[in-house]
Amino acid sequence: MRCRSLLVLLALALAAPAAGPAPSRSVILATTTSTQDSGLLDVLVRLFERQTGLTVKTVSVGTGQALALAARGEADVTLCHAPALEQKYVAEGRLQNRRLVMYNDFVLVGPVADPAAVRGDKTAVAALRKIAAAGARFVSRADGSGTHLLEQALWAQAGVAPTAPWYIESGQGMGATLAVADDRHAYTLTDRATLLAFGRRLALGVMVEGDRPLLNVYSVMEVNPANGPRVNVAGGKAFADFMVAPATQAVIGTFGVEKFGRPLFVPIAGRRDDDF
Repeated sequence: MRCRSLLVLLALALAAPAAGPAPSRSVILATTTSTQDSGLLDVLVRLFERQTGLTVKTVSVGTGQALALAARGEADVTLCHAPALEQKYVAEGRLQNRRLVMYNDFVLVGPVADPAAVRGDKTAVAALRKIAAAGARFVSRADGSGTHLLEQALWAQAGVAPTAPWYIESGQGMGATLAVADDRHAYTLTDRATLLAFGRRLALGVMVEGDRPLLNVYSVMEVNPANGPRVNVAGGKAFADFMVAPATQAVIGTFGVEKFGRPLFVPIAGRRDDDF
């Protein structure tokens, strides 16, 4: 009888489904240096971790690199600002559920002396033509970031192929590139949030702003689990949902007011690309 009971227990044990691996408690976020440099990301990550008990591992690189990491399945979620490139990855099925989160804008900054006389120009393209004609120094991030992609598009529209010695490639993030431009008395293209965060340390002024192509829209995208077996689908979705939640959008809309007297970003969850 005892033997039969043991056999029954053994059969039940074998029939029971094996326990799957415990869901990962960490979320890998691939994002841009501008969200990191502005200080906003630190605030949002701490809030997300407190609310969910999950731990965020942030990989802060240029947008091109961040999107490539996510597309290879080396991240769970990505927050970037290169709409055309983002849409390409979504169309390929490597990223999914792209949602707008916030925007700020880009500005062209330069030395107070303004050697190319571009201050107040209405368009960035016109200013870049003058910078090239004057041979005035310009520092490019040259890192495949959203900022760099926009800069390249603007040079192309200007009909200019920038070259050394006046064209300097930093190969670094936004904060470091601003420091190089400041040191070399050069012009550069920057997102306004990073400029405000670093501005008091720099002798650079805003030369061109308000040009429509300089709008800087950030989106959050989840990584397709088909990209790799290690993608934390639930964690990535949790972070993406968090970024567009009303409470988070309220935090985004007030970030920077206390320190700079103005918000660094405008929340836009629920909006579409066509709205801009």
